[in-house]
Amino acid sequence: MTGAEKLQRTIGLPGAIVLGLGSMVGTGAFIAIGLAAGIADDLVWIAVLIGGGLAMLNGLSSARLAARHPVSGGTYEYGYRELHPSIGVGAGWLFLTAKSASAATASMGIAGYLAESMFVSSPPTWSLGLPILAMAVLAVIGLRCSLLVTAVLVSLAMAALLGFVAWGFGAAPLEAATAAAPSPPTAIDLVHAGALVFVAFTGYGRIATLGEEIRDPARSIPAAVVITVLISAALYLLVGLAATRIAGGTAFGDLAGAAEGPLIAIADAAGGSWLVFPLAIGACAAMGGVLLNLILGLSRVVLAMGRRHDLPPALAHVGKGEPVIAIVVVAATVLIVATTGSILTAWSGSAAAVLAYYAITNLAALRMSIRDRRRAAAAASGLGALACIVVACSLPAAAWGPPAIALFAGLCISLLSRLSRRPPSAE
Repeated sequence: MTGAEKLQRTIGLPGAIVLGLGSMVGTGAFIAIGLAAGIADDLVWIAVLIGGGLAMLNGLSSARLAARHPVSGGTYEYGYRELHPSIGVGAGWLFLTAKSASAATASMGIAGYLAESMFVSSPPTWSLGLPILAMAVLAVIGLRCSLLVTAVLVSLAMAALLGFVAWGFGAAPLEAATAAAPSPPTAIDLVHAGALVFVAFTGYGRIATLGEEIRDPARSIPAAVVITVLISAALYLLVGLAATRIAGGTAFGDLAGAAEGPLIAIADAAGGSWLVFPLAIGACAAMGGVLLNLILGLSRVVLAMGRRHDLPPALAHVGKGEPVIAIVVVAATVLIVATTGSILTAWSGSAAAVLAYYAITNLAALRMSIRDRRRAAAAASGLGALACIVVACSLPAAAWGPPAIALFAGLCISLLSRLSRRPPSAE
């Protein structure tokens, strides 16, 4: 790559932690825990532990790879360098698929919480585009500005969530509905719910994806991954326990799937109407931070794929330190996904794609560890890959449809992009 295409190392350990928290303390706490509760019922805390444990295994594999290959692109680059170029390309498209769906979920979540706080039955379609546009503009302005905004948004989100938790453990539970109680969740149900929660944890991947912009990556990336996963796991557990204590897992899941601002609806129904406005602010701040950091991460993968001509090379252009064209393309893609799907469909598809993506991450880390003769690291990476495969098998078949279509289309685009750069053969 030319010097003009390089990104600057401007992020230290505190900034890396902010990036990780900004990508995790958002849709996970305000939406994903509810979706998991709809499957795991009051045992949602087990789903959080499953998702968190899997995240820690995968996060450490990502950290080892990012320390060895501190460049933009995440597992697209790791798969390319450690396994095979075709596997790297597949990983890149899986990431774009998963995180475009996650970003769309964040946008839908913002619109849903705003509608619920204003007692509107459903958010207007145009409201989905406003947060995407705002966060794309911040991403174009620059990473320093994005980090500052993320720190503010995370602070607001954590304050709102901790307020909900403190209220939730002291408020009186809602009366149970008269309908028949659902069947207890099976082991497969709990793993399925854990897969949905795992998607929320994978914000740590933003730290690795932006590895080209982190100072002292060998030290900063692993430390930031562990810290952010532990903080997020504690917060998710508290929110899940408080919400299910008040409303029960089934009602929590129904509200989350309908994009109705589940925490606001629970607080309002249980006499905590004074929490509606703070929760709306916190939810919008949290999911805005997730959306911003997803746009940053997606644009860096698009940048890396443009550098290798797996996407049109114009997408690798860096102007004034930022991949502006890549950011614009990512924002447009997220808007399309947000206006054509539902929260549950987008999140389930994201879970399928991200589990496949992190299976590749672990296999790349496994190969690197075997080559380096690091048995403990190899065992952890092998366990992470196996866990991704097992959890992926718990997802319904329908969850794999959109990622499979997107992956096939993406591989075709990469093939056409590579063919277009080949010189014509001599006659």
